[in-house]
Amino acid sequence: MPTLLHRLGRLAYRHRRRVLTLWLAVIAAVVGCMLAFGGPGKLDDTFTIPGSESQVALDRMKTDFPASSGTSAQVVFTAPAGHKVTDPPDLAAIRTALTAAASAPQVVKVVDPVAAHTVSADGSTAIAQVQYEVTASGLHSDSLDQLRSAVSGAQRSGLDVQVGGNAASLVKDKSHTADLIGVGVALLILALTFGSLLTAGMPLASALVGVATAIAGVLSLTGVTAISSTAQSLALMIGLAVGIDYALFIVSRHRAQLAHGTDPEESAALAVGTAGSAVVFAGLTVVIAMAGLTVIGIPYLTAMGLAAAAAVLIAVLVATTLLPALLGFAGKRLTPRPGSRAMRREQALARADGRPANAGERWFRLVTRRPLLTVAAVLACAGALAWPAHSLRLALPDNGTAPAHSSQRLAYDQVSKEFGPGFNGPLLVLADTTHSADPTAAARTIAESIKALPGVATVGAPAVNPAARTALIQVIPTGGPSDQTTKTLVSTIRGDAAALQQRTGAGIGVTGTTAVSIDVSAKLNAALLPFAAVVVGLSLLLLLLVFRSLVVPLKAAAGFVLSIAATLGAVVGVFQWGHFAQWIGVDKAGPISSFLPIILLAVLFGLAMDYEVFLVSRMREAYVHHRQPLSAVHSGARHSARVVTAAALIMISVFAAFVGSNSPMLKQIALALAIGVLVDAFLIRMTFVPAVLALTRHAAWWLPRWLDRLLPDLDVEGEKLRHAREPEAEVIPLRAPTEHV
Repeated sequence: MPTLLHRLGRLAYRHRRRVLTLWLAVIAAVVGCMLAFGGPGKLDDTFTIPGSESQVALDRMKTDFPASSGTSAQVVFTAPAGHKVTDPPDLAAIRTALTAAASAPQVVKVVDPVAAHTVSADGSTAIAQVQYEVTASGLHSDSLDQLRSAVSGAQRSGLDVQVGGNAASLVKDKSHTADLIGVGVALLILALTFGSLLTAGMPLASALVGVATAIAGVLSLTGVTAISSTAQSLALMIGLAVGIDYALFIVSRHRAQLAHGTDPEESAALAVGTAGSAVVFAGLTVVIAMAGLTVIGIPYLTAMGLAAAAAVLIAVLVATTLLPALLGFAGKRLTPRPGSRAMRREQALARADGRPANAGERWFRLVTRRPLLTVAAVLACAGALAWPAHSLRLALPDNGTAPAHSSQRLAYDQVSKEFGPGFNGPLLVLADTTHSADPTAAARTIAESIKALPGVATVGAPAVNPAARTALIQVIPTGGPSDQTTKTLVSTIRGDAAALQQRTGAGIGVTGTTAVSIDVSAKLNAALLPFAAVVVGLSLLLLLLVFRSLVVPLKAAAGFVLSIAATLGAVVGVFQWGHFAQWIGVDKAGPISSFLPIILLAVLFGLAMDYEVFLVSRMREAYVHHRQPLSAVHSGARHSARVVTAAALIMISVFAAFVGSNSPMLKQIALALAIGVLVDAFLIRMTFVPAVLALTRHAAWWLPRWLDRLLPDLDVEGEKLRHAREPEAEVIPLRAPTEHV
């Protein structure tokens, strides 16, 4: 691979105008496809889980009860203090507003609250149900806005009017300030790292090209497949972060070589062949992990995984083709000037007097002075951060976690206060009465049986379709959509299905938005441990191939587990326990998004492997050269700590910029990834790893001779390439002797 990438880098450098033209043509093509076939207006945030009981019943409802199969909104009217919504003036204003709502786009039915008995006991609040002909993802971008405008006339009569319900539950973040903040902070870090705006602009420019290509490509597919707004944001977030980091690794290697007098063309080719090999390896691990999300079988998660994988793959392609072309345009201008800080840093790195060359090496010397104490301190810190994870509660977001002053959140809180939280997440029970002697009586028996179950607030009268011989029963739980009591009720109804069928001859299925969310969460929970085992096992195998050692992969996998546990604990502490939650705009604690742990596993796995390869490979080179294990650890810090620190800070800033999102799910994912990179890069890779290697000494680099013969030599750092290209220099081979310690 290094030889192939070396040739590719040289080719791109020499034909830089053609390469740049080709990438501009690619961007133009994908943007054209986006405008022709897709676009952000066709994003689909619907949760589905094919084959589940809730989804099967929901699909049948589209045929048997089409008016109830679409999404619905709640219009919540609250009378002023001392008034009732049933007072003639207020009731007239409500009915006028509902008449206007019936004419709003895509509305098929409006249910009067008095007729539906959805007026609170004290008469202060009324809930009107607005039924749409399509699912939430099928609503036009302005449908809910027009509904709000239609009912706003009631506010002139003194009523408070809020629109909530399932139709308003899909919060899309329309702000692009996160992108700008992330890019701005990344530019600042790059400028401080390189001491040159021109050099800093190289990683940023290549990353922006990759992100533009990836996002336009993802949006061009929205016309043919369901892609959520979260998938788009995740692809943007990860694509921007890894795009900058991958280019940073290559540019830093290129600039260091220029400082030592290497010809710019050869330096660009060599940087792509060496650092680029590690970039390809790290990128492919992220791609494999993200693409692995497809095996879970949830379309929403599949789209997220493939979108992020595509963004990372494009980032790798840009770093190995467009970036060397940009380096060609810059030529010798990237060479550090004599006497500059950048040149003095390079001279310090080349110094062999035993003194620390930079802050990274000083830190590594500190943590390896008492390695056992360092390991104990890391375990204590990780354990303290991970402790809240024991109470991890997973669910899909609902209006209860929407922004505090949003209409859907105000409606949710008012409904919970006056009617109980269950009104915000009703269940639908679809009864198939084909084999019942009396379908109507069977439906009534089922409704009465469910009403007697614990956790049920009320059960509506069955709606019967004589032609299809099915009945639809609405069940209002006592708990909210994400409460454990609601999950237990769904399980209880399903558990009683066989007995009810024996009594009535009717089969039942529990469905509705709440039931679908419960089924999605259950499937994700079941897949979490197997997926984690696969990810950890894959990390062991990959690092075994790269470092040809037993201790290094085991140490890396253990560190990865610590990172995941600490990150999940920190996220639970913020979002579920409420610690520091108001600092990031979260005013109400709630469950963690069911998608977060599995996405965190996939993304953090690739990033952890990235930092591990760049840090430890330098240590291995030094160890093979002089076989002094502690000195090798310090040497690795000397050459890699600065660039890894910059890369980690860039990733943290990019992810943290999205914490301000209005989407509760994206907010949680962004904070989790920012904390995960912070913990993994600084607590694990920069502290735990050197301490463990200092403890294990020579044993850290030992591999049984029989296993050494079986494993292929990946040469990720391209030492063989460097040996072939620089025969006059003393070269340290990546592959160590296989002698026993």
